[in-house]
Amino acid sequence: MNRSTLLRLIYAAVVITVGSAAAVPTHAIENPSTRAECRSCGNGICRQPQAAQDPMDHQSMDHHPMPQDSTGHMNMGQNHPPTFVATILNHVGSGTDAEPAAIPHHAWMFNRGKWDFMVHGVLFVNDIQQSGPRGGDKFFGESWFMGMAQHDLGPGKFTARAMLSLDPALISERRYPELFQVGETAFGNPIVDGQHPHDFFMELAAFYDWKLNEHNLLSIYAAPIGDPALGPPAYPHRASASEDPIAVLGHHMQDSTHIADEVVTAGYTYRFARVEVSGFHGREPDENRWNIDAGAIDSWAARLTISPTQNWSGQFSLGTLKSPEALSPMEDLRRMTASIEYARPIPKGNWASSVVWGRNRSLVTGEVENSYLFESTLHFLSRNAAWTRIENVDRTNLLLLGENPEPANFEERFLARIQAYTAGYDREFRAIPHFSTAIGAQATFYGKPDSLNATYGDHPVGVVMFVRIRPEGAMH
Repeated sequence: MNRSTLLRLIYAAVVITVGSAAAVPTHAIENPSTRAECRSCGNGICRQPQAAQDPMDHQSMDHHPMPQDSTGHMNMGQNHPPTFVATILNHVGSGTDAEPAAIPHHAWMFNRGKWDFMVHGVLFVNDIQQSGPRGGDKFFGESWFMGMAQHDLGPGKFTARAMLSLDPALISERRYPELFQVGETAFGNPIVDGQHPHDFFMELAAFYDWKLNEHNLLSIYAAPIGDPALGPPAYPHRASASEDPIAVLGHHMQDSTHIADEVVTAGYTYRFARVEVSGFHGREPDENRWNIDAGAIDSWAARLTISPTQNWSGQFSLGTLKSPEALSPMEDLRRMTASIEYARPIPKGNWASSVVWGRNRSLVTGEVENSYLFESTLHFLSRNAAWTRIENVDRTNLLLLGENPEPANFEERFLARIQAYTAGYDREFRAIPHFSTAIGAQATFYGKPDSLNATYGDHPVGVVMFVRIRPEGAMH
């Protein structure tokens, strides 16, 4: 299958998904849950519980509505996928990433004929204020929207998925302010103290999963734009970061390849373990955030994921990135990551946490950069969320450039280790039918060596106030 054919196939499936979403009757959206097509009665949304047979059999999956608590919100502690194989077949994340089965995913699910569909996403509208000489202020938005279509095909299941972002329209000047953040370019200069927007096309992908038996699964993933088997689930899609609108400082050492070109991944799952190998184009997206980039498959990655229970998942991955940065075209990177995720349902809520380590080593200079992250989000009393994020990241002398271009023969060298401590809270309220809306705020306090006081001030702080909108209800 060539690239053009794959794009047409994904496009057709997503058009069907979006069109069907618009046609879903109101009563179907009010109770989103894990629903596949009801084979026995032929209804699009089955209101009658079916007798479950093999929990992994797509033909006999249970189709009853998600239980609700006394407030009418979905009970996020029920109906988790029974096995790791079942979790993978849901394909609710980015690329082929897998989070613990106990994590709820806010989505609408429905079916038309023999096709099963899912639509989900999120929109943040933010105002950020930062202190110090390098601090910036900005009103901007961030978003991603995913449509997915699945259909039994031969001995397996075919899935087409597209993920789009309006970041190029919602973030002016090709960046939003974030102290001590680096990575990619804006107007030909390196981005320092800022985060780049995501591309309009975040993912265009097709999957084929062949379930050999209850415990064995073979998977193929092909994506003109997608997420190779390198790193943890990317921060925009991690449950432990679900309420935090700001990028992690370790993004370009942990999960920046979640928007890569020409991705091909093969995976094998046995019981609670999965091994994957990917080939992809290693260059970061260019500054034109509206187009579809292309390039030869010149980079590789491999990942081992272990999910021994519904509450735990961990991964270790290793990859080589060919010329990832446009300003350093001769420099290749070796990236190594490891992460552990924990999720636990609680009455009227859930708790999700992650620990992530990411490391880049230049294959030209030998320079090594490490990043460490802990983040945790607690949803409680149905409508409340509180979270924290703690980071410790290496930074180079690129920080000293500010918004200036790189001088001739510039060489990056280790400069300092930076800490960031974030705490936030939001509260949900009903404003738009069938959507969850929250108003929240968070503050980030930074630690740094005294040698950077003149550049950043003694005690730099960033505060973000935001409105968050996403589909109402939880799907497992």
